[in-house]
Amino acid sequence: MALVKSISGIRGTIGGRVGEGLNPVDIVRFTAAYATQRLRLQTAAHPTVVVGRDARISGQMADLLVTGTLLGMGINVVDIGLATTPTTELAVTGEHAAGGIILTASHNPMQWNALKLLNDKGEFLTDKEGKEVLQIAEAEDFCFAQAAELGVLTQKDYLPYHIENVLGLRLTDRQAIEKADFTVAVDCVNSVGGIAIPALLRALGVKNIIELNCTPDGLFPHNPEPLPQHLTQISALMRSGKADVGFVVDPDVDRLAIICENGDMFGEEYTLVSVADYVLTHTSGNTVSNLSSTRALSDVTLRHGGSYSASAVGEVNVVTEMKRTNAVIGGEGNGGVIYPASHYGRDALVGIALFLSHLAHKHVTVSRLKKEYPLYAISKNRIELTPDIDVDALLQKIKEHFNNERVNDIDGVKIDFKEGWVHLRKSNTEPIIRVYSEAATAEEADRLAKSVMALVK
Repeated sequence: MALVKSISGIRGTIGGRVGEGLNPVDIVRFTAAYATQRLRLQTAAHPTVVVGRDARISGQMADLLVTGTLLGMGINVVDIGLATTPTTELAVTGEHAAGGIILTASHNPMQWNALKLLNDKGEFLTDKEGKEVLQIAEAEDFCFAQAAELGVLTQKDYLPYHIENVLGLRLTDRQAIEKADFTVAVDCVNSVGGIAIPALLRALGVKNIIELNCTPDGLFPHNPEPLPQHLTQISALMRSGKADVGFVVDPDVDRLAIICENGDMFGEEYTLVSVADYVLTHTSGNTVSNLSSTRALSDVTLRHGGSYSASAVGEVNVVTEMKRTNAVIGGEGNGGVIYPASHYGRDALVGIALFLSHLAHKHVTVSRLKKEYPLYAISKNRIELTPDIDVDALLQKIKEHFNNERVNDIDGVKIDFKEGWVHLRKSNTEPIIRVYSEAATAEEADRLAKSVMALVK
């Protein structure tokens, strides 16, 4: 059993002893810690917190515990039920709430769940705020409300609000999408995307939708991380020539992978690159992605006359850098599109609307569109961690070994070679070191990664 405590939230496998897995006691403890912090920051007697969840099988249990704890702390709760992460983010601002809790372990398998914590802007907590929640939880410094001061529960559906937000974006061209008459295949891994994505596509004027794994029962039919090796079903469907484009989302719908009409992967990295190309075509400005994302975004940004900058990995870091540079589009290379005109959060619904608008304007196939961008290949690997491994010391040794290369250490260690780069960093969500590398070909990217991983092992 595993329990990972970080500023990104509280994530763990369901069950186990207290402090080892994500069990009812720990769910209540961390929810109470978050509630304590929200109460300290608010002047309202009964601040509101929004709660939403993905469809994983532990979600209802976690929802009841979280909601009950918030009410017990004197906080009003707007429970939006089965909802995507970006829907919950938008609901926080829609309700003028003090924050939000999203019950989702994102791309992790179904035995995992997590509490993702939002501030009053519907954005993830800062490093300082996240550490404060962990400190409060450690001290168990909670004060629960008296009977007459308990919070009030309200239930709402925020998906229509989210879809209207997407349709109202200046660069969402519903008329062009409807005229293009696309046939779209979707794989929603039997989570909340199965509710949200078909509804969005219909609202965008897409009449022909092929739904795969759209029953929101939390029984994931394949590994829920939208990587090529997990997407054989939709790839086979695309190769049969039945659809113009395929979309795949993770369980909480903040990541978007695209499949070409011939079954080839468009590439998670190129989700953001293509959407940024469309946005920059119509809006001058800057872009941001994290250190583990493709340099193709920088190339496209410079082509449009903008400036590109990189942040540490993590949505909150990308958002901070986007605000600093006044970026018009940004995100992460895992298929996460952040479009400030909508909100500062990764949003697959926004990504789909902008990508389809782009494709409709281009009048080309998805595979042809991919060829318009600089061709790089990213290799994504991992090193499993054991309790005896000193990650900081290990990364310091790697940094020293490559002291003749360009090294960036704001988040782990990134080594820029002439022929590509390798980035090693400890994951905030899993007990692993992520090892990402990029080069002109997949073979070269793998070679770079393996050469550095050999030193680690």
